[in-house]
This record gives sequence, C-alpha cells and structure tokens, in this order.
Amino acid sequence: MADKTEFSKPARRVVAGEFEHERHYYPRVLNAQIHPTVANFLALSTERLITRYCHMNPRVSPEALGELFNYQPRWFAWAGADLFHVATAQGQRQMVIIETNSCPSGQKSMPLRDETSEEGGYALLMERTFLPIIKSRRLPPGDLAVIYDKNPMENTGYAAALASAAGEPVWLATFYADDPDPSVRFDDGVMLVRDDKGDWHPIRAAFRYVTQKPWNRIPLNTKTHIFNPTRVCVSGGRNKMLAAKAYDMFNAELLGSGLSIRTPETMWDVSHHEIPLWVKRLGGLAVVKNPYSNAGQGVWTITNQKELDDFMKLEQQYDQFIVQSLIGNYQWSSVGRAGRLYHIGTVPNKRAQTFCADLRMMVHWTDRGFRPLAIYARRARTPLARTLDHNVSSWEMLGTNLSVKTADGSWDTETQRLLLMDRRDFNSLGIGIDDLTEALVQTMLSVIAIDKLASELTNQKGRFRMKLFRSMDKDPALLDEIVAGSAGGAGAATGTGPLSP
Repeated sequence: MADKTEFSKPARRVVAGEFEHERHYYPRVLNAQIHPTVANFLALSTERLITRYCHMNPRVSPEALGELFNYQPRWFAWAGADLFHVATAQGQRQMVIIETNSCPSGQKSMPLRDETSEEGGYALLMERTFLPIIKSRRLPPGDLAVIYDKNPMENTGYAAALASAAGEPVWLATFYADDPDPSVRFDDGVMLVRDDKGDWHPIRAAFRYVTQKPWNRIPLNTKTHIFNPTRVCVSGGRNKMLAAKAYDMFNAELLGSGLSIRTPETMWDVSHHEIPLWVKRLGGLAVVKNPYSNAGQGVWTITNQKELDDFMKLEQQYDQFIVQSLIGNYQWSSVGRAGRLYHIGTVPNKRAQTFCADLRMMVHWTDRGFRPLAIYARRARTPLARTLDHNVSSWEMLGTNLSVKTADGSWDTETQRLLLMDRRDFNSLGIGIDDLTEALVQTMLSVIAIDKLASELTNQKGRFRMKLFRSMDKDPALLDEIVAGSAGGAGAATGTGPLSP
C-alpha cells in the first residue's frame, strides 16, 4: 500500500535542465569516489570482457559468449539481478542468481563514473537504450512519460534525464496499485495521463518503474511502448515461478557451451500444504518465496520448526510458492543435488564479524550489446553466525534487501546497510574484476532466459499467449489479477521484433 496522500496526484511535466545531482542520489553517494577496480571493470570493452572470462573459464567458447553478449532482446532491455557470492564445499567461488528484476533500482546508489557528467547512469539508460528503441518503433501519437509506484528519487531523475536526452517535456506520474483514481489509464491500448486541469494526454512511450503487481493495471498488450513491458514481469522479471522455469529451459539450450545460469536448487509449483515436505527434503533448511512479491517482501528463511510453523500460520494471497535450498554459513546450509553452497560474505570487520551480502548488477542493452550500468551491494542486519541460535531470526542474518514497509504501508530504506562501489565500501566485499565479470555474465544469461520465454509467450501477431501462460502458471489469484489489468489493452504489443539501436 502506498501513502494515501500520494493518491490521485496529477501528472506533472518535467523539462530539460531539471536534473539536480543532490535530488537523485543518496547523500553518501554525492561525494563518493568510484573504486578504481569498479571503474576499470565498467571501462572494459565487450571483447576484453569475453577474452578474460574465457581465459578464466577455458571450456567456454569466445564465439558462443560473444553471441550472447550481442543477443538482441525482443522485450527485456534493462534489468538488475541480485547475486550471492558463494563457495562450494570444495572451496570453488561462484556468483549465484537469486532474483532478476524488471524495474531495478541502483542509480541513486552508484558513484559517478565521470564526475563531469552528473546525470550518470540515468542519462546512459535514456540515451543508449530507451530512446534508440522507441525511435525504431511505429508508435501512436503522443508524449513521453515516466510512471512509477516507488522510488521517487530515481524516477524524478529518470524523467529529468529523459527530457534532456529527448529534447522535449516528459510527463511524470504515480501509478499505485490501490489508488482509486490514478492519473494513468489505458484506452484501446494507448496510455493516457491526467494533468492538474483534469485533461488527459496520450503517451507514445513510457518508462515504467511500476513494481507492485504491475499486471493488475498495465495491460499485457499495449499500443503505447512500455519499457519494460508487463509481459516481461509475468514471464520472470517479477514472477519467480516462471523465472525458475525460464532458467531451466535456457540452461538446456546452453548444454555443452560451458555456460549455465547458477541458482539455488529450486522447486516450483509448490502448494502451501506441500511446503513442509520440501523443507524436510532440504534437511529442514530452506527459503520459501511468494513468486510474485519483490523488495524483500514475501521471502521466508526457514532454519527451525518455529520458523516453519510461523510461516504456515500466515494468511497467503496466492496458492503457489517456490522453495529453494538455503545458503547460509557452511555449518548450516542446505545440501541439495549439487551439494552445499555457503556465503563467502564480507571481509571480517574490526570485531571479526562477517556479514551476508548480495550484489546488484544492473545491465542494459545498447548498440554494443549488453553492458553494465550500475552496481551496488547490501549486507544483512546481523553478522553471519557460525552456528545457529534458534532464538535469533535467521532473516536478520540472511535478509539483505534495504526496502522496508512502515506502519502506514509506505516504503522506507535502511541505507546504513548499503555498500557502495566506492573506495571505502568496495574493499569490504572481497571481490575483484573476475567476480564482477562473472556477475555480469550471470545477469545477462538470466535476462536472455526471461526474454526468450516472453517471446515464446507471444504469438505471431504480437499478442500474449494467455492459454500457454495458464498452463505454465496455474495460480488462480494471479490469473485473475492479470485479466483485470488487461481490460484497457487492445491490439498487438509494440516491439514484436528484436530491439534495434
């Protein structure tokens, strides 16, 4: 639920020149200096990244990896993946995909690559991805817009950067799931936004940062180009159930290439009453996820009977879940088919404490293929214990997401746990260029997998194949939300061919 004072706010026009550095970055980031290792990584050409990766992974063909870097997504052009830096029982280090996000945050946490360009990654995404895509499409007449239901710090920045890059005003509008009178609607597949006079304006293309059940108000088929479209969300960008299936199908394609998407062992299509059986199968250590939530909500770490009992008592909105092997410390991680994975964690601090941390890798598709755009990390609230204390919540040790819901239902951020890619924080992660490159490759593979599934869920006329989707995700509550949200759509979605710069 959003702050109700934000409901029914009219869309406002943002014009070129409105970008102000201090409004669109966390205070800690304003004077942060990017770490040389991160700066060097971001400056590496795709050819050099491929050469280094294949040198470190000699079973991977440079030609095969080059084809993947240059894969042209049909739908999914901007994404962020959350990864854990883990080790196997044999000590092999890996980057493991935890989640792929179709509306990723990260710009406000990223030190500038070039101190003379204050718009940083905001401008890069608009100039090198969003505008080239929409210029290659046949779109209905109308304006440009940024719509969002969270993260005003970044979305006001995106709107200002887009206005400067496009050379025209941009509408900025909130679009909350529970707003009874939103200033965004769809008419015959065309998005319209309402100004402060009550007039509605057609939109030809919109940058979307709508994260909470976007499918319940943004149609799957639209004439307005939505970046990223909702079908990306239901195909895996905000549907962990289908993401797991997309990864599995793409890994089958990758057999023999030396590449694969690495994830915790995952069981999907798990009904609520089956969950204790799967937790037992994983030795009583597991992670249970509502497949359709985000921002750290709807995720439960199970390390003892009390945590399982507490979860089973909760009222749930959806009928289907995924269960994954739990990655903890070496002494208390799940043992799956592929063995045990455990957190490498942060470099011990002065109190000899190691914290679980994740890494967010944001990527975008450009005329040079997939490129890294922003990076940050987050640590858990409490140190990673060597042995489990069942009196302490395991989520405090393992949960890394910074977003928290306040008592009034609005969102807040625990920025004290944010780890920047600057000269101070980066060293605490204990990673280098090869780890960043591995994170980039894993992110890219997960994006391609979801894009391929979104394409499979699209017919030759560009319309979403609802019958096929129903066979892959049988959750009736989700299906009802999608049907309700598609009421304003009509015709084929924009962008039925590969993205073109």
